[in-house]
Amino acid sequence: MFFKKKMQHDYDLDMHNIPGHIAFIMDGNGRWAKKRKMPRTYGHHEGTKTIRTLALEANRLGVKAMTVYAFSTENFKREASEVEYIFKLPKEFFNLYLKELMENNVQIRYIGHLEMAPIETQNIIKEAIQRTSVNSGLILTFAFIYGGRDEIVEATKVICEKYKNGEISLDDMTEDYFEQHLMTKDLPPVDLMVRSSGECRLSNFLPWQLAYAEFIFDETLWPDFDEEHLHRAIAIYQGRERRFGGVLK
Repeated sequence: MFFKKKMQHDYDLDMHNIPGHIAFIMDGNGRWAKKRKMPRTYGHHEGTKTIRTLALEANRLGVKAMTVYAFSTENFKREASEVEYIFKLPKEFFNLYLKELMENNVQIRYIGHLEMAPIETQNIIKEAIQRTSVNSGLILTFAFIYGGRDEIVEATKVICEKYKNGEISLDDMTEDYFEQHLMTKDLPPVDLMVRSSGECRLSNFLPWQLAYAEFIFDETLWPDFDEEHLHRAIAIYQGRERRFGGVLK
């Protein structure tokens, strides 16, 4: 379902039906900058402001977890200068907003291959995780150097090694057991996935975890996505009947 930026509406949200975990594919930063005759990096810079805005609002609404697709394993195919800039964004983001996130009880986590990032980037993210580790509000997870297929392959390797060593039998291999080997094992199930900019694909983002999530594809470019768009997405989510493979009664 699509909706555009031009909205001025107060949505009467059911506070007893707030999605527990919202995942965002943050698309459209480059196009947003191009429309303003600015470099793509400026769009990424502005997009970090949206993360801060939505994290604080999601936390206020009682959302338990918010996962954002910050950098995919495929993003290394982009221009080297753009990749280099994106690796600098965590420092900029946490320098600006970590204090505010701390004050609002937000906890920082990541999924992906952080070890592939520059050491400075690794240290910045690890410090944010450590400083927010005791917080009990929204869990803000950055999918950073993350690929969904890679996650499934890596989980399968670990499980196969356990089987090879006689630690488990084939009967132990259930969906629940497999999920405990995914990077998201400590996060609640994803209820809602929102992708900005109008593209209608998952782009290798959380393919296992999104099996029964509700999808919303929003035409708004990521830097323009604000609290009202979040409220609208939640209102749409609340208007849907989630059956998880069952039938309406």
